[in-house]
Order: sequence, then C-alpha cells, then structure tokens
Amino acid sequence: MIDHIIVAIDGYSSCGKSTLAKALAKKLHFIYVDSGAMYRAVALYFLRNNIDLNDHDQIINALKNIHLNFHSRDYQTHITLNDEEVSEEIRQMPVSESVSSVAAIHEVRKEMVKQQQRMGRSKNIVMDGRDIGTAVFPDAPVKFFMTADPKIRAERRYKELLPKNPAITLEEVFENIAHRDYQDTTRAESPLRRAEDAIILDNTDLTPDEQLLFALSKVEPFLV
Repeated sequence: MIDHIIVAIDGYSSCGKSTLAKALAKKLHFIYVDSGAMYRAVALYFLRNNIDLNDHDQIINALKNIHLNFHSRDYQTHITLNDEEVSEEIRQMPVSESVSSVAAIHEVRKEMVKQQQRMGRSKNIVMDGRDIGTAVFPDAPVKFFMTADPKIRAERRYKELLPKNPAITLEEVFENIAHRDYQDTTRAESPLRRAEDAIILDNTDLTPDEQLLFALSKVEPFLV
C-alpha cells in the first residue's frame, strides 16, 4: 500500500463530481477537498469587492486578502471565506456565472493549486475539479473524468437550484452550463481535458449508488 492515496476527479460542470467525491471520501475515510468551492469562494470575494478581472494589480492584492478553510459538520464539508461560512452563497447563480472567468485567471489558479497541493502532500484525499488529474496531481494513482448528457446535467442542476431560486428556469441553467463548458474547455490556463490515464465515468444513466460502486472498484486495488 502506498503511503497516501490521492483520488482525482475531473469533469464537466453539474456532472455530480462533488456528490461522488463526498461519497468516496466518506466510504474510504479520506479527506474531501472541494477545489471548485475554492474557486467559487474567490469569485464571491471578487464580486463583493468589485474586482476588475482585467486589472492584474487588483487581482494580486485581492488574493492576499483571501483566506479559505474547510471544515466538517454533520458529515458535510463546509468552506469559509475569511472565517465566514459561504457554502450556500457560492452556489448561487451570480457566482456560477462568474466562476469560470475567475478560474481562468493565471494568478488565481497558481494560488489555488499551491493550496491544493499542500493539502495532498501527506493525507489520503479525494479532490474534484477541472484540472486535478492534469495540473494539480498529475501523478495521482486514481483519476476519473466525469461526463453526462448536457440536458441531464441541466435538469439535475435545475432541481438543485429551484428550492432556493424559484424564479430560475431550466433554459437559464442549460445556457449557463453550455457557457461554462465552453469557457472551461477553451481557456488558455489549465483547460478542462481528460488526463490520458483517467477513467471515463459517464453517469448519464447511473444512480449515485451505481457510480459510487464503480469508483470504489477502481480505488480498492490501491488499498491492499
């Protein structure tokens, strides 16, 4: 058995990456690191403070004032931005609409990757995002690349958002997902792509339990 195991999960938005990552971490007693939440928290800070995404100096100065932490409560992972709980606010549409642009900024990615790599140096972790298996942990022993039909992804996300955003429409969510896919795959800085050794997990027709069993079957050989 290797000293510590990193499970890297990449893929398109609203594919259920965090659902799988949380379930895997809980089942394996690993630490779950939500890299997407980190970028969302940065995007929230930028929105609150009217940071110009084209102003290099503003971005550098803002990043110096952003302190992120994860903590567990009731078997859920929560994120704090400068000691403020923001786990729910970072999932709202304004952040969703800006996070891909924020995540494409070189300085932002450099700072977040540095923090992510520090977390993975000595612990068993499951981390999900867009470039975990390609840029953050290219040597991770287990990598998954998740995908699903865009319409299914939009329906899932819509159902998730609707209780707290009654005015939202399925069309809005579908357009947001399509836009984020385009941004994620075409950006110059660490674009979304499948690592050559990543296992493709298409969960269009899978239940959460089925995808968990599939993922466990790929991780378990490294536990013995």
